Amino acid sequence: MIRPSVLFVCTHNSARSQLAEALLRARAGDRYEVFSAGTRATMVKPEVLTVLAEIGIDAGGHRSKTVESFAGRGFDYVVTVCDSAREACPFVPALRYRAHVPFVDPSDAVESPEARLEAFREARDRIAAWIDRAFAGAEPDLGIP
Repeated sequence: MIRPSVLFVCTHNSARSQLAEALLRARAGDRYEVFSAGTRATMVKPEVLTVLAEIGIDAGGHRSKTVESFAGRGFDYVVTVCDSAREACPFVPALRYRAHVPFVDPSDAVESPEARLEAFREARDRIAAWIDRAFAGAEPDLGIP
């Protein structure tokens, strides 16, 4: 069976797009081929690994990638998850649908390590709730969260 492909894009491919990739893969990886990328590659934030591990998802093998690393490949669904990626993202072909579903950047939380981790948990939970709604049916409904 050929699975539709989904690409999540944010600026650094370090937090929101990584969370979305891991969550969709864990929840519906049998139905979708899931990827993430950024307009610039950096590193996966350690808080991403922590908050995913809290819910039983091992993302230890994830790495930050650029959209250029997927040059020449089309995706059924392309979803930008931050405003700056939407504005800076080079064109990535969406064979079926392209969507912009912005989420607050948890990396902006700097008050304390505890507040930062809580911001990552909140981002994880918001992205998970959107994924659960958007990918529940036979065809994705990629509306705003």
